[in-house]
Amino acid sequence: MDARVARRGFLMGGLATLATSLIGGSLPATSARARGRSSLIGFKPVPVSFVDAVVVPEGYSVRVLGAAGTPISGHRPAFRSGANSGAEQEHQIGQHHDGIHFFPIDGSSSDGLIAVNHEYVEPRFLHAAKDGYRSVAHTNSSVAYGTDGKRDDDEVRMEMAAHGVSIYRTTRQANGSWVVVADWRNRRITASTPMQISGPVRGTDHVRTRFSPDGTMTRGTLNNCAHGVTPWNTYLAAEENWAGYFSNTDAEHRREHARYGVSKDPKGSGYGWHLARSGADGHVRFDASTKGGSATEDYRNEPNAFGWLVEIDPFNPRAAPVKRTHMGRFAHEGVVFAPAVEGAPVVCYSGDDSRFEYIYKFVSADPYVAGRTDGSILDRGTLFVARFDDDGGGEWLALAPGQNGLTPANGFADLADILVNARLAADHVGATKMDRPEWGAVDPNTGTVFFTLTNNTRRTQAQVDAANPRAVNNFGHIVRWSYAGGDHAQARFDWDLFVIAGDARHSSRPASSALDDDNIFACPDGLWCDKDSRLWIQTDMGDMGPDYEGPLKPFGMNMLLAADPATGEVKRFMTGPWGQECTGVVTTPDGRTMFVNFQHPGAQATAEQFAAGDYGSGFPDYDGTVPRSATVVITKDDGGVIGT
Repeated sequence: MDARVARRGFLMGGLATLATSLIGGSLPATSARARGRSSLIGFKPVPVSFVDAVVVPEGYSVRVLGAAGTPISGHRPAFRSGANSGAEQEHQIGQHHDGIHFFPIDGSSSDGLIAVNHEYVEPRFLHAAKDGYRSVAHTNSSVAYGTDGKRDDDEVRMEMAAHGVSIYRTTRQANGSWVVVADWRNRRITASTPMQISGPVRGTDHVRTRFSPDGTMTRGTLNNCAHGVTPWNTYLAAEENWAGYFSNTDAEHRREHARYGVSKDPKGSGYGWHLARSGADGHVRFDASTKGGSATEDYRNEPNAFGWLVEIDPFNPRAAPVKRTHMGRFAHEGVVFAPAVEGAPVVCYSGDDSRFEYIYKFVSADPYVAGRTDGSILDRGTLFVARFDDDGGGEWLALAPGQNGLTPANGFADLADILVNARLAADHVGATKMDRPEWGAVDPNTGTVFFTLTNNTRRTQAQVDAANPRAVNNFGHIVRWSYAGGDHAQARFDWDLFVIAGDARHSSRPASSALDDDNIFACPDGLWCDKDSRLWIQTDMGDMGPDYEGPLKPFGMNMLLAADPATGEVKRFMTGPWGQECTGVVTTPDGRTMFVNFQHPGAQATAEQFAAGDYGSGFPDYDGTVPRSATVVITKDDGGVIGT
């Protein structure tokens, strides 16, 4: 850090001065872009909120679209608060919305397909009207077991169906509202949907199971957090905390289980799906213990089929989702693509959302050709992991056979072995351990890359480095980097910190100023850059509710902010209801309609509150029914571009 400060020509003077020295100094054309134009942010910021409501700036309106349980396909079964069946949930929007994208139909800004991820479920909300769910302990995976230690079959079916991805058509009505429209492309992709495995891991011993003895297929996608959109207009769902869905009671875990946290508890650390009473094959696969003489007789390899990026064509329901294994196996928060350049490689970035994990980059072997390139380009290339040097430079370290010590002698047999054990490979090559890398965003006009680092309360003073400058990091920060000549395929990059989050005492941002009442925030998570270069920042401070007491209390409910990367200006745009996390943001192509997700409203409710009918939030219906995750639609009353 001393070297970093010396290179910048600053003097040491406490955290604020050090933070200032780390940010806003070297990335291209920051001041030049700021000169000669008005601010990108024109709205009046909203204050910190402690109310159970969605609050937007003056001159804006907000409506609800696509709440969990909304019917989209089949016979379109109606939502019944806490009382739907598993079969009905397979035709309804899932729970706990996260990443989202609007795919315009024929370029329209009033007609398109929504693709939305469902990160996990809250069983006590899904089954609120059923016996046993009024008194379960308060956790995000509270389930009711029978006296035989088994799970109810239909409850398991419903939970599996509430995971995955929802795709549905939506159109804007004459009165400005948006509605879900019946369409042949509407569908659910769930924890049971058959999927192809592609890339270097396909067909290897790592993924052979009783379901797919040749290792070419698997079923379902789990814990889909953020997402990505390819240059050829498909959707990538990211599998994040998938390891918690499995149980492995073997005396010794293999490294591809142990390094990712697969549970040794017979009930698993998640929902206990493998304990469904029927013992159906689709449920049993979550028991990853060794049962038979070979891997094709049991599901010891099933966890290896998760932790990938899953490509989905929203416009073609007949195309099976594909798990793209060359992009590495870890807790993918999401994926973001650099602007595609004709004749150049495709480049994308993904963060591993866990404490002391890494940021990765994939560079394709083949060049991008508009109109011809498809997802198969992601099956050949090189996976890299980032090292952030203290002097403000950095290097992408290749995770490839024979490079950086990744050899059979060091425990990495081949490319498939490296990709399945991407975390171990990153450990071996000496990448920088980050404070929970989450969403990324690329400025479409400058090519600058931004990544949120949500927090890391386990980092000690001895583990502090320039890219992660705080011990016991409650508040998080945002890192950014760029390349000489704008070439994302390069190995070297220059980086700095765009903002250090916190209240006025703990934060810093460009222009040497701390955050203030208009923009204090903590735990940056979701991130997206619009076509005009506004950077939209979402927060995840946990299950924030009215009774919360702790270091994050001054920040109120989770929120959405807008930043101007050229000037460092940040303003709070929206706050959400009690208990939610603000997740996923995108606009229509014209920038005049914004879609934002709220996940797990009411999750902070205790078992006692729940039993008494206090669900912790009324969102979105405010009629006494259980709270539901939902997408909200934001428009400007004068019809203008969001954020101006």
